[in-house]
Amino acid sequence: MTEPSPIRLPWIEPGDVFPSSRRALTDQHGANGLIAASQSLTPEMLEKAYRSGIFPWSGPGEPVLWWTPNPRMVLQVDAFRCRRSLVKTIRQAVERHYELRVDSCFQTILTQCAAPRQSQNGSWITPAIIQNYQKLQERGLSHSLELFDGQRLLGGLYLVSIGQMLFGESMVSLEPNASKICLAMLVQWAKAHGGQFIDCQQQTQHLQFLGAQPMDRERFEAVLTKETEKPGFPWQEHPPRLTLWGE
Repeated sequence: MTEPSPIRLPWIEPGDVFPSSRRALTDQHGANGLIAASQSLTPEMLEKAYRSGIFPWSGPGEPVLWWTPNPRMVLQVDAFRCRRSLVKTIRQAVERHYELRVDSCFQTILTQCAAPRQSQNGSWITPAIIQNYQKLQERGLSHSLELFDGQRLLGGLYLVSIGQMLFGESMVSLEPNASKICLAMLVQWAKAHGGQFIDCQQQTQHLQFLGAQPMDRERFEAVLTKETEKPGFPWQEHPPRLTLWGE
Protein backbone atom coordinates (compact mmCIF):
# COMPACT_ATOMS: atom_id res chain seq x y z
CA MET A 1 0.00 0.00 0.00
CA THR A 2 1.43 3.37 -1.04
CA GLU A 3 1.82 5.96 1.72
CA PRO A 4 0.17 9.33 0.99
CA SER A 5 2.55 12.09 -0.04
CA PRO A 6 3.49 14.41 2.83
CA ILE A 7 1.94 17.86 2.80
CA ARG A 8 4.47 20.50 1.81
CA LEU A 9 3.54 23.87 3.19
CA PRO A 10 5.18 26.84 1.45
CA TRP A 11 7.72 28.66 3.63
CA ILE A 12 7.76 32.40 2.98
CA GLU A 13 10.10 35.22 3.87
CA PRO A 14 9.51 38.99 4.13
CA GLY A 15 9.11 40.35 0.62
CA ASP A 16 7.78 37.08 -0.80
CA VAL A 17 4.44 36.90 -2.56
CA PHE A 18 1.84 34.80 -0.76
CA PRO A 19 0.77 31.66 -2.63
CA SER A 20 -2.53 31.64 -4.51
CA SER A 21 -5.49 30.74 -2.30
CA ARG A 22 -6.06 27.78 -4.63
CA ARG A 23 -3.08 26.16 -2.93
CA ALA A 24 -4.57 26.41 0.55
CA LEU A 25 -5.23 23.21 2.47
CA THR A 26 -8.80 22.04 2.99
CA ASP A 27 -10.88 20.21 5.57
CA GLN A 28 -9.60 16.98 4.03
CA HIS A 29 -6.14 17.91 5.30
CA GLY A 30 -7.53 18.85 8.71
CA ALA A 31 -6.41 22.46 8.29
CA ASN A 32 -8.99 24.42 6.31
CA GLY A 33 -7.28 27.40 4.72
CA LEU A 34 -3.70 26.89 5.91
CA ILE A 35 -1.62 28.35 3.09
CA ALA A 36 1.91 29.15 4.28
CA ALA A 37 4.28 29.39 7.22
CA SER A 38 7.06 31.80 8.10
CA GLN A 39 9.58 32.50 10.78
CA SER A 40 9.26 36.26 10.44
CA LEU A 41 6.33 38.56 10.96
CA THR A 42 6.47 42.16 9.75
CA PRO A 43 3.85 44.91 9.27
CA GLU A 44 4.55 44.75 5.53
CA MET A 45 3.72 41.03 5.51
CA LEU A 46 0.55 41.70 7.49
CA GLU A 47 -0.72 44.37 5.12
CA LYS A 48 0.07 42.23 2.09
CA ALA A 49 -1.67 39.26 3.70
CA TYR A 50 -4.86 41.14 4.58
CA ARG A 51 -5.10 42.56 1.07
CA SER A 52 -4.97 38.94 -0.15
CA GLY A 53 -7.55 37.63 2.32
CA ILE A 54 -4.91 35.95 4.50
CA PHE A 55 -4.32 36.32 8.24
CA PRO A 56 -1.84 34.91 10.80
CA TRP A 57 -2.97 32.48 13.48
CA SER A 58 -0.62 30.29 15.47
CA GLY A 59 0.34 29.51 19.01
CA PRO A 60 3.33 30.33 21.22
CA GLY A 61 6.49 28.59 20.09
CA GLU A 62 5.11 27.80 16.64
CA PRO A 63 6.17 29.35 13.33
CA VAL A 64 3.78 31.98 12.00
CA LEU A 65 0.96 30.13 10.23
CA TRP A 66 -1.02 31.95 7.54
CA TRP A 67 -4.67 31.11 6.79
CA THR A 68 -7.41 31.78 4.24
CA PRO A 69 -10.33 29.49 5.19
CA ASN A 70 -13.13 28.55 2.83
CA PRO A 71 -15.85 29.52 3.52
CA ARG A 72 -15.07 32.75 5.36
CA MET A 73 -17.23 34.15 8.15
CA VAL A 74 -18.32 37.66 7.16
CA LEU A 75 -20.65 40.12 8.84
CA GLN A 76 -22.56 42.31 6.42
CA VAL A 77 -23.39 45.39 8.47
CA ASP A 78 -27.04 45.41 7.33
CA ALA A 79 -27.37 41.89 8.76
CA PHE A 80 -26.05 42.73 12.24
CA ARG A 81 -28.53 41.60 14.89
CA CYS A 82 -28.77 44.21 17.59
CA ARG A 83 -31.26 42.43 19.80
CA ARG A 84 -33.51 44.16 22.30
CA SER A 85 -31.27 43.27 25.21
CA LEU A 86 -28.27 44.87 23.50
CA VAL A 87 -30.28 47.97 22.51
CA LYS A 88 -31.23 48.31 26.19
CA THR A 89 -27.62 47.81 27.29
CA ILE A 90 -26.45 50.52 24.87
CA ARG A 91 -29.12 52.90 26.16
CA GLN A 92 -27.97 52.27 29.74
CA ALA A 93 -24.35 52.91 28.72
CA VAL A 94 -25.34 56.24 27.16
CA GLU A 95 -27.34 57.20 30.25
CA ARG A 96 -24.37 56.36 32.47
CA HIS A 97 -22.15 58.57 30.28
CA TYR A 98 -19.83 55.77 29.25
CA GLU A 99 -17.37 56.86 26.57
CA LEU A 100 -16.28 55.09 23.41
CA ARG A 101 -12.66 55.89 22.57
CA VAL A 102 -10.49 55.02 19.57
CA ASP A 103 -6.84 53.98 19.87
CA SER A 104 -6.53 55.37 23.39
CA CYS A 105 -5.01 52.15 24.79
CA PHE A 106 -4.33 49.94 21.78
CA GLN A 107 -1.65 47.81 23.44
CA THR A 108 -3.81 47.30 26.53
CA ILE A 109 -6.67 45.96 24.41
CA LEU A 110 -4.36 43.52 22.63
CA THR A 111 -2.87 42.42 25.93
CA GLN A 112 -6.33 41.90 27.45
CA CYS A 113 -7.43 39.95 24.35
CA ALA A 114 -4.35 37.75 24.77
CA ALA A 115 -5.12 36.93 28.41
CA PRO A 116 -5.82 33.21 29.06
CA ARG A 117 -9.45 32.16 28.78
CA GLN A 118 -11.32 29.09 29.94
CA SER A 119 -10.64 25.94 27.87
CA GLN A 120 -7.62 27.58 26.18
CA ASN A 121 -4.01 26.62 26.84
CA GLY A 122 -2.61 29.76 25.26
CA SER A 123 -3.34 32.61 22.89
CA TRP A 124 -2.51 33.24 19.26
CA ILE A 125 -1.95 36.88 20.26
CA THR A 126 1.75 36.45 20.96
CA PRO A 127 4.24 39.24 21.79
CA ALA A 128 5.23 39.29 18.10
CA ILE A 129 1.58 39.77 17.11
CA ILE A 130 1.18 42.65 19.59
CA GLN A 131 4.38 44.31 18.41
CA ASN A 132 3.54 44.12 14.70
CA TYR A 133 -0.11 45.14 15.03
CA GLN A 134 1.10 48.14 17.00
CA LYS A 135 3.23 49.04 13.98
CA LEU A 136 0.14 48.67 11.78
CA GLN A 137 -1.71 50.96 14.18
CA GLU A 138 1.03 53.56 13.84
CA ARG A 139 0.46 53.41 10.07
CA GLY A 140 -3.27 53.94 10.49
CA LEU A 141 -4.17 50.40 9.37
CA SER A 142 -5.18 48.94 12.72
CA HIS A 143 -7.41 50.41 15.41
CA SER A 144 -8.93 49.64 18.77
CA LEU A 145 -12.29 50.67 20.16
CA GLU A 146 -12.48 50.94 23.93
CA LEU A 147 -15.45 51.47 26.24
CA PHE A 148 -14.73 53.48 29.38
CA ASP A 149 -16.60 54.41 32.53
CA GLY A 150 -14.62 57.49 33.49
CA GLN A 151 -11.03 56.20 33.50
CA ARG A 152 -12.06 52.56 34.02
CA LEU A 153 -11.69 50.33 30.96
CA LEU A 154 -14.75 48.13 30.49
CA GLY A 155 -13.72 46.30 27.32
CA GLY A 156 -13.07 46.70 23.66
CA LEU A 157 -11.94 45.22 20.38
CA TYR A 158 -9.27 45.68 17.76
CA LEU A 159 -9.33 45.38 14.00
CA VAL A 160 -7.50 46.00 10.74
CA SER A 161 -8.92 48.66 8.41
CA ILE A 162 -7.86 48.85 4.75
CA GLY A 163 -9.94 50.97 2.39
CA GLN A 164 -13.53 50.22 3.37
CA MET A 165 -12.84 46.65 4.42
CA LEU A 166 -12.81 45.95 8.14
CA PHE A 167 -11.14 42.85 9.54
CA GLY A 168 -12.27 42.02 13.06
CA GLU A 169 -9.48 40.48 15.13
CA SER A 170 -10.46 40.00 18.76
CA MET A 171 -12.79 41.31 21.46
CA VAL A 172 -12.63 41.43 25.24
CA SER A 173 -15.17 42.32 27.94
CA LEU A 174 -13.92 43.24 31.39
CA GLU A 175 -17.54 44.03 32.24
CA PRO A 176 -20.55 42.21 30.72
CA ASN A 177 -21.43 43.14 27.11
CA ALA A 178 -18.75 45.84 26.79
CA SER A 179 -17.27 44.31 23.63
CA LYS A 180 -20.75 43.85 22.11
CA ILE A 181 -21.41 47.57 22.61
CA CYS A 182 -18.13 48.35 20.84
CA LEU A 183 -19.03 46.05 17.95
CA ALA A 184 -22.52 47.56 17.62
CA MET A 185 -21.03 51.07 17.51
CA LEU A 186 -18.48 49.93 14.91
CA VAL A 187 -21.25 48.47 12.76
CA GLN A 188 -23.36 51.63 13.07
CA TRP A 189 -20.40 53.89 12.28
CA ALA A 190 -19.18 51.80 9.34
CA LYS A 191 -22.65 51.74 7.85
CA ALA A 192 -22.94 55.53 8.18
CA HIS A 193 -19.68 55.92 6.23
CA GLY A 194 -20.48 53.50 3.43
CA GLY A 195 -18.95 50.35 4.88
CA GLN A 196 -20.62 47.05 4.13
CA PHE A 197 -18.47 44.21 5.41
CA ILE A 198 -16.59 43.10 8.51
CA ASP A 199 -14.43 40.02 8.01
CA CYS A 200 -14.80 37.72 11.01
CA GLN A 201 -12.38 35.11 9.63
CA GLN A 202 -13.65 31.88 11.18
CA GLN A 203 -17.05 30.43 11.89
CA THR A 204 -18.32 30.48 15.46
CA GLN A 205 -21.78 30.17 16.95
CA HIS A 206 -21.37 33.53 18.69
CA LEU A 207 -20.65 35.35 15.42
CA GLN A 208 -23.55 33.65 13.71
CA PHE A 209 -25.81 34.76 16.57
CA LEU A 210 -24.78 38.36 15.81
CA GLY A 211 -25.59 37.99 12.12
CA ALA A 212 -22.34 36.86 10.48
CA GLN A 213 -22.68 34.27 7.72
CA PRO A 214 -20.27 32.07 5.75
CA MET A 215 -19.12 33.43 2.39
CA ASP A 216 -17.30 31.27 -0.15
CA ARG A 217 -13.70 32.26 -0.76
CA GLU A 218 -14.16 33.28 -4.40
CA ARG A 219 -16.87 35.78 -3.52
CA PHE A 220 -14.95 36.99 -0.47
CA GLU A 221 -11.85 37.70 -2.56
CA ALA A 222 -13.96 39.66 -5.07
CA VAL A 223 -15.46 41.72 -2.23
CA LEU A 224 -12.01 42.20 -0.74
CA THR A 225 -10.48 43.53 -3.95
CA LYS A 226 -13.30 46.00 -4.42
CA GLU A 227 -13.51 47.25 -0.82
CA THR A 228 -9.78 47.63 -0.14
CA GLU A 229 -9.41 49.87 -3.21
CA LYS A 230 -11.93 52.39 -1.87
CA PRO A 231 -10.92 55.48 0.15
CA GLY A 232 -10.43 54.65 3.81
CA PHE A 233 -12.75 55.38 6.71
CA PRO A 234 -12.48 58.77 8.49
CA TRP A 235 -10.95 57.38 11.67
CA GLN A 236 -9.35 60.68 12.65
CA GLU A 237 -11.90 63.17 11.31
CA HIS A 238 -15.09 61.38 12.45
CA PRO A 239 -14.23 58.52 14.82
CA PRO A 240 -16.89 56.18 16.22
CA ARG A 241 -18.81 57.50 19.21
CA LEU A 242 -21.17 55.98 21.73
CA THR A 243 -24.74 56.77 20.67
CA LEU A 244 -28.14 55.15 20.95
CA TRP A 245 -28.65 52.33 18.48
CA GLY A 246 -30.12 53.67 15.25
CA GLU A 247 -28.87 57.25 15.69
